[in-house]
This record gives sequence, C-alpha cells and structure tokens, in this order.
Amino acid sequence: MSATLKSLRALSDPTRLRIVALLERDELSVAELQEITRLGQSRISTHLGLLQESELLLSRREGKRAFYKLNENAGATAREFIQLAIRGAGELPEHAGDQINLKRVLARRREQAQVYFNQIAGRFDRVYGPGRSWQAFGHLLLRILPPLIVADLGAGEGLLSELLARRCKKVIAVDNSERIVEFGKAKAKKNGLKNLEFRLGDLQTPPIESDSMDLVVLSQALHHAENPAEAIGAAHKILKPGGQIMILDLLKHSFENARELYGDRRLGFAESDLHHWLEAADFKKIEISVVAREEQPPHFQTILAGAEKA
Repeated sequence: MSATLKSLRALSDPTRLRIVALLERDELSVAELQEITRLGQSRISTHLGLLQESELLLSRREGKRAFYKLNENAGATAREFIQLAIRGAGELPEHAGDQINLKRVLARRREQAQVYFNQIAGRFDRVYGPGRSWQAFGHLLLRILPPLIVADLGAGEGLLSELLARRCKKVIAVDNSERIVEFGKAKAKKNGLKNLEFRLGDLQTPPIESDSMDLVVLSQALHHAENPAEAIGAAHKILKPGGQIMILDLLKHSFENARELYGDRRLGFAESDLHHWLEAADFKKIEISVVAREEQPPHFQTILAGAEKA
C-alpha cells in the first residue's frame, strides 16, 4: 500500500483525527490521551499504532511510559494530511472538551508537586506503617489550615463542616433539608462548636453575603444541584477576592441506579464541564484531577477541582 493510501486510511476515523489534533501542541503519553479522550487504553493504542505505521507519528519511551508526537520530518504530503486532520478534528463535537482537557493535563504536568504527591499516594496504600492513616493525615492537614471563613454548601449532616470548624475561624454549613439543618445545629451545640452555623438554603442561592467567604466547599454536593453552573456562579459571588472554591465530586459515570439509591440528579461530571463552568464564572487558576478510584464496582472515581476568585 502506498504512503498516501496509508495516510488516508489512518485518518479515516474521527478518533484518530482527535488524537492528531491533540498532539499538535505537545507530545502526550498513552495515559494522558486516555484521560483527555476518556477512551480505553487498548483502543488508544490501536489508533496510535495505525497513525505511527503511516509515519504520521513518532514515539519515544521514558521508563515504562510511551510518548507520542507528530512526525516533524514527515514528507510534504503527510504534513498536508496532518493539517487537514487538525481542521477536521475542529469540526467534531468532542473537540471543545478535548482542548479543555488537554489544557488541564499539560498544566498539571508542569506541577511537579502534583507528580510527587501521586507517587507518595501510590506507596501509601501498599506499604503498611504503624500509626499511619488517612485519618491521621487529615487531622495533621487541618492543623495547618489558616483561620479561614468557610462556606460548606450542600453540607448534609455536616461531617466535613465539623472537622473544618475545629480549626477555621467560622464555618457556615448550608443545606436544603430543614430536618438535616436542625440535626446539624443540635450536634454542633452538643459538641461545643460555636463557630459552626447551619443555614437552610439552596446551592444556587446560598443565604450568605457577597464577598464574605475565604473558601467555598462543595463536597459531593454538586451532582445534586438542579443547575451546577449556577451553583458555581453563586459560590463565586459569596467569595472574597482571592478566595478559593474546592469541588469534590464524582467523575462522569454510567451507574444509573445512583439516581434512585442516592438521589443524584447527575451521574457525575466530565472534567471539561467543570473547567468550562468555573471559567464561565470568572474563576482563575483552575486545577482539576482525579484523586481517588474505587476498586469495587461500579468503580466510582472522585475528582477534585480547585480555582480562585480574581
């Protein structure tokens, strides 16, 4: 088969067009391409193999990882095909999400501290150490926190709010269940947490003054929101300039029973959606990453999104 026909065959699939467009900016590993496209490893590897066979891509190894990039030394015809592929990818419905995820992955790659944390976390679960636990680490990190004023939106019974109140200057826990709010108030009083206040309210319109919070937390709450984008906008409104939002939620999944079992309105979120909503609300310094993966079915994954109000 001629080189031209090989190139045409290699670029006949929309997924391969997406991959070529993603590699326009920088080289990427298989794992990074998986994270960006949300496709399985075997599928990504098959597409990469076809593109490399047609000499449109080059690869290199770094330890156990393989990185791929566009072939800078390709002939004139191949370079023309690459540009056509990039243009074609721009017309695909996945393109906007791919570009958002690419931006996020490349930004995280530059954060060496994040890489170091992932290495530590990987060892932590496998190597036993007496007295070493996530619970203990959590208390240590709480002691490091400055005396912030925090809003815990969708707080439920207030487990996280109680933990934060033991260190923060003030915590306002907001929930839309009158029964849960009364329960939280009684528990806070019983535990002597005078700096923890429960308020009845909705995620989209929290009963908190504008520009008054140092930190807004949405912990496994956003997937219950009727309008997640509006909830993120409301969080921006109540934050002080320089204040931060932290969103802990589920990565997009297909476990439909979550609607009935847990009352979830949405089956998690794609990183690109969270990034888009945060950006639209005028947040800056956006960082999003997967921070936990459950080993048991349905294999929920947890994402942490953080951003700052300019």
